[in-house]
Amino acid sequence: MNILILMVDQLNGTLFPDGPADWLHAPNLKRLAERSARFANCYTASPLCASGRASFMSGQLPSVTGVYDNAAEFPSDLPTYAHHLRRAGYYTCLSGKMHFVGPDQMHGFEERLTTDIYPADFGWTPDYRKPGERIEWWYHNMGSVTGSGVAEITNQMEYDDEVAFNACAKLYDLARKKDDRPWCVTVSFTHPHDPYVARKKYWDLYEDCAHLSPHVPAIPYVDQDAHSKRIFDANDWRNFDITQSDIENSRRAYFANISYLDDKVGEILDVLDRTDQEAAILFVSDHGDMLGERGLWFKMSMFEGSARVPLMISAPGIPAGRIDTPASAIDVCPTLADLAGVSMDEIAPWTEGQSLVPVANGTAQRGPVAIEYAAEASYAPIVALRDGAYKYIRCNLDPDLLFDLSADPYEQINLANDPAHAEVLAKMQADADARWDLDRFDAEVRQSQARRWVVYEALRNGSYYPWDYQPLQKASERFMRNHMDLNEVEDSQRYPRGD
Repeated sequence: MNILILMVDQLNGTLFPDGPADWLHAPNLKRLAERSARFANCYTASPLCASGRASFMSGQLPSVTGVYDNAAEFPSDLPTYAHHLRRAGYYTCLSGKMHFVGPDQMHGFEERLTTDIYPADFGWTPDYRKPGERIEWWYHNMGSVTGSGVAEITNQMEYDDEVAFNACAKLYDLARKKDDRPWCVTVSFTHPHDPYVARKKYWDLYEDCAHLSPHVPAIPYVDQDAHSKRIFDANDWRNFDITQSDIENSRRAYFANISYLDDKVGEILDVLDRTDQEAAILFVSDHGDMLGERGLWFKMSMFEGSARVPLMISAPGIPAGRIDTPASAIDVCPTLADLAGVSMDEIAPWTEGQSLVPVANGTAQRGPVAIEYAAEASYAPIVALRDGAYKYIRCNLDPDLLFDLSADPYEQINLANDPAHAEVLAKMQADADARWDLDRFDAEVRQSQARRWVVYEALRNGSYYPWDYQPLQKASERFMRNHMDLNEVEDSQRYPRGD
């Protein structure tokens, strides 16, 4: 079957408890949800763009991919769903962001329609050797919150307008059936990622929104957990005065940008409908956004707003409905292979992700979901497990955290020192011990960072050749040229064809 993957950036999964929340103005996503399996408790593999996306594409955690942060190279020998499907005879195409770092900017895609929105080199490498250092020119700061509001064009709107335009054009082209292969088209947007700036038509939808304040107000810095303090410091919080108006405007713009994305999704789905193309459709985000909960913004956190993502799958063989079993974005790769009838047996022993087709059909359980983080605002790797109702968070630098999400969805009560939960804690600690050697993980991250700092500084000295993807367009093969037969051009480019 044809496959359409719709990916967005930094979309908080708690806003998709069973498809989009009722109060969100997202009619196209709500229609998609009605015909989809809706995974209400899906998690990113890592709450950061490049690391989360490499894991989503490969079905592997960052400790395997080596994509620890937003400047770590995605290995070319690591198969992605694009490789698996292309090997099986699919045409594979990407329109939009995937935040590939390194000279390989394809990773199994046969064609890319746009450049990426972020750099492909090693310049955003964190440095565990310098804990607490802020790299001013690329680290997040709270300016995205204090600068929230309305604009008719921004860097990100320009990008996503182009992503949607190219995706629609490609789907029209595929409808002309010049290529008999099934296709897998990935359309990946950068919204609703901050800055929290939206077009007025979408901003106005949320004028009377009742959800402009976080459920958990800002917690004083001294009372935050250890990792949250590091996030505050990385975001340069002391140099910004965040007002209630800033919070409300940022959340309003974020919700508005979900509606902006909904329109883009609608445009794409309309092309499929108008051209009578059938496709399995998967909707997912790379990670979430804390949106001011506890005073935290953006991602980088293991808390629900940052780590939980929406996942909806509409496909033959997958019944529509809500699924509460925890799942992971690393399950996307084996799930797509399963839907397409493609075997991953050759690499299955080394793949962490699991197909969600049997989970959706009620014939299997997913098992504990693992999350890893080893990027900016961390001084050592942080790992987490979601198993049933419980979430466990561990870092060698910090006290353990344990939450019962069924009783405490906003993660306000740490049960790690509660005798009544000692058995649960011991089980999750044992599972973490079996999965991770955190000392080794830390050493591997430090080695990677040190190597990349040397390479980056060397390559920026003298003539610089960027790895950023440059879309190629052959003007001599477009529209009408003198080596073409006009009658053939007009006939082949028309859908449906005339008599």
